[in-house]
Amino acid sequence: MKEKSKMTKPTLDRRKVLPQLFPTTDGYLFISGLAGPARDAAALTGDSDKLFTMAGTMGAAVSMGLGVALSAPESRVAVITGDGELLMNVGSLATVASLQPENLSIVVIDNGCHGETGGQPGHTARRTDLAKMAEAAGIASAKTIASPDELADGARFLQESAGARILVARVLHGPPSDFGRNLDPTACRLRFRNSYLA
Repeated sequence: MKEKSKMTKPTLDRRKVLPQLFPTTDGYLFISGLAGPARDAAALTGDSDKLFTMAGTMGAAVSMGLGVALSAPESRVAVITGDGELLMNVGSLATVASLQPENLSIVVIDNGCHGETGGQPGHTARRTDLAKMAEAAGIASAKTIASPDELADGARFLQESAGARILVARVLHGPPSDFGRNLDPTACRLRFRNSYLA
C-alpha cells in the first residue's frame, strides 16, 4: 500500500503573501481568478488599471494570463489564482508548458478549501500537490511555499526562475484581503485594455 502524501502544514496568512512576493508591481500585468484571489490582487495593486479580475469564469485565469503573456512579451504577466479555480482547468498547465513564455508567473493561493461555497475541504487539503502536477505537465520551474520564512525565497523564485514559473503558496484557511474592487466587468475590461495597449 502506498504511503499517504505528506503535505507541509501551512502557517502563511494569505493577506501577507502577495505584498511580499511582489514588493513592486511596476512592469507587471496581473490577471486574477475569482473571489479571494481577485480581492488579494486588487489589494496588492490598489485595483489598478494593470489588473484584470475574473467574474463568473472559474478556471480561466491561467489561460487568460497565457494569452496576455504571449501577446505582450515585453511585459511581465502574473496570474493570481486559487487552488479550486486552477483545478477547474488544470489542463491549462500543459499548454503553458508547451509554449513556455518566459514572462509568465503563476501564483496559486492554496487554502485547501472552497472558500466561496462554505469552506469545504478541497483536493489540496488531502493529497493533491499542484506544484508536482505542474512539473508533470512540463513546467520545470515549480515551487511550493508554506511559511513566512519562505516568502523571500518565493519572491526570488518569481524574479529569477527560467521559463514560465508556478509558485504555490499554501496558506491558512482565513479571509482574503478586505478590499472593495470595481465589479463592473465592462469598465474593468476597458481600463485593462487601455493600460495594456499603452
